[in-house]
Amino acid sequence: MLLIKNANVYSPAPLGLRDILICAGRIIELREGIDYSLPQLTVLDAGGKRVLPGFIDQHVHCIGGGGEDGFASRVPELDIRDCIGAGVTTLCGLLGTDRHTRSLHALLAKVRALTLEGITAYCLTGSYEYPSVTLTGEVGEDICLIPEVLGVKIALSDHRCSYPTVQELTRLASEVRIASLTAKKPGVVHIHVGSGKEGIAAVFEIVERTDIPVRHFRPTHMCRHLDQAAQLARMGGYPDLTSGEGVETALLQLMECAPFGQVTLSSDSNGSAPIWNEKKEMVGMGVGRMTTLYETVRALIGKGVPLERAILPITETVAKALELYPRKGAIAPGSDADLVFLNDDLSIDTVLAKGQVMMKEGDILATGYYASL
Repeated sequence: MLLIKNANVYSPAPLGLRDILICAGRIIELREGIDYSLPQLTVLDAGGKRVLPGFIDQHVHCIGGGGEDGFASRVPELDIRDCIGAGVTTLCGLLGTDRHTRSLHALLAKVRALTLEGITAYCLTGSYEYPSVTLTGEVGEDICLIPEVLGVKIALSDHRCSYPTVQELTRLASEVRIASLTAKKPGVVHIHVGSGKEGIAAVFEIVERTDIPVRHFRPTHMCRHLDQAAQLARMGGYPDLTSGEGVETALLQLMECAPFGQVTLSSDSNGSAPIWNEKKEMVGMGVGRMTTLYETVRALIGKGVPLERAILPITETVAKALELYPRKGAIAPGSDADLVFLNDDLSIDTVLAKGQVMMKEGDILATGYYASL
């Protein structure tokens, strides 16, 4: 058992100073003045620091992405310390362009490894291509029968995608919906959206002419198509922006024209970020980093957005979108004890994942299996 004293709690709404009692990885009591004397109770004084829900990153290349510039350009896989240093305690892993030298079996194994190392990890079936690669032979069976699989990944409006027709995308979304109802999962159709002219026009057509709910469609990289992102949010969908330099400006624009409680943020960590010229020739390469997730939030706060509002896209909103709320994305009795303590300058000081102290006063305590070798 762990008792956290004097925490300035943001759940994400500000609750003021509270004590947090944790047992078996979950919060069991949250109030002022908790004062128990129990065997094996550890006490941690937060010293009035702001304490937030652990961050959720729903677009992570756990086993590395990339490969568009040859085998040497394959990005290395994620390390548990990358997550903890970024304040991320829950993530969703996926494949990128490369499903030839990367596999869903390796992705699932990595997700289970990260869970064993202390955080909470899920994944998606599929990749950029259509028909989708799967673990069991069918997208629906992957979602139904594999606990970690929350939905499917596919790509649109990108010169690297398979250009699925509206009918094919409709059938894929229908398969995901049926499986999600059976398995009581969110049924995510996570869409990599390139810089192509149509953006997510196919999604709007499907929602208009069928009865598939808009909430199943989760387009990402939507900084490239802000008008469509705003439209989707107003319809009740969840547009996702990729964190990074300048993205706070896009978030501010969406705040003005769409319900901000529908907007999520993810890092594209360990994925490649190739730069193409007008002929679709590669002229540069970048790499997604998980640290940009909270850096973007801090930049948003620097623009005058209150902390409790700025953290919504990486806490409460994304938890609700993935149907994990309030177990994730909140600080409340019954929630997982995933917590991030902030210093006065809003830098990350301490991180807990399921009640375990993974980082303390800037020192990362979490280690991978082979870290000591």
